[in-house]
This record gives sequence, structure tokens and C-alpha cells, in this order.
Amino acid sequence: MNPPTSLRHLDGQICFALYSASLAMTRAFKPLLTALGSPYPQCLVMLALRQQGPLGVGELGKRLSLDSGTLTPLAKRLEAMGLIARDRSEHDERNVEISLTTVGKCLRARARPLPLCILHLTGCQLPQLESLTRELKVLHVHLVANAQASAKGATASLTLNPNADPIQDS
Repeated sequence: MNPPTSLRHLDGQICFALYSASLAMTRAFKPLLTALGSPYPQCLVMLALRQQGPLGVGELGKRLSLDSGTLTPLAKRLEAMGLIARDRSEHDERNVEISLTTVGKCLRARARPLPLCILHLTGCQLPQLESLTRELKVLHVHLVANAQASAKGATASLTLNPNADPIQDS
């Protein structure tokens, strides 16, 4: 079964729409983050810690969808900057808890305008942006839930068959 024509064109690909929107968001956000002195992943760590208090490395990674190989060097950089502290858990020394330092907490006032700046840059009204955010969260949940189960079947269906008819361009 061939996919609908709209899904076979670049502009009909949700992957491309998300990718290009992500690139545009990153470009729009970069000057704001440069003014704060932090790249986006560092800002995410700071925001998560500010909202939820000290978190274990595993909890923080899960919250931000980052693996420990990405999160650990990020946390080390933030610690070197004096923005976070990494301490062994009192309950289990195998676990490391990350918390904001006083300096890290002070950045909150400087970061306060970011959400309104981003709202302005999107050209959306607040309800529209909130709706889009909810839809993207649902999409994320579905992708995570379905990706592992579908991986085997999708890979098998993408195996090239020299006798199959190629997808016709429309």
C-alpha cells in the first residue's frame, strides 16, 4: 500500500515540519540565550531544577528526555559555572542529586522575560501556542509509546525489494 500523495512530498512530511520549526525556534532563541550566557539544554536543566527542586540525575534525564551521556557533561559544565551543585544522595550514595546554587537561583530574574519573547517571536496568540504545545506533547507520548513496538515492523517494510514498484512521484 502506497502512502497518500501528500505524505510523499517534502512539505507534507510531519518530520520535516517539526525539524524545520525546531531549527527556526533554535535560531530565534539563540540571541536570547546568548544574552543569558547559556545554551538551550543548560536553560532546560536550570528551569527543571527551579520548578521541581533538587532532582536525581535519572529523574532529571527522564524529565528532559536526555540520556546520562548527555546530561552528565552538561551538569559538569553548570557545576563549573557555579550554577548547580551535584551531591551524593543521603539515602543512596550511588545516586547523585542536582540542585541549584544561590547563583543559579539568581538567574531566574534574568530569564523571566524569555517566555514572552518566545511568544512574540512565534507570532501566535497565547491560546494558540498553548494548544500547539499540548498537541506536541501528545505527539511525543504517542511517538515514544509506538516507536519501540513499531521499529521492527517499520524496518522490515523499508527493506528494499528489487521487484517492488517504486513510489510514483505526483
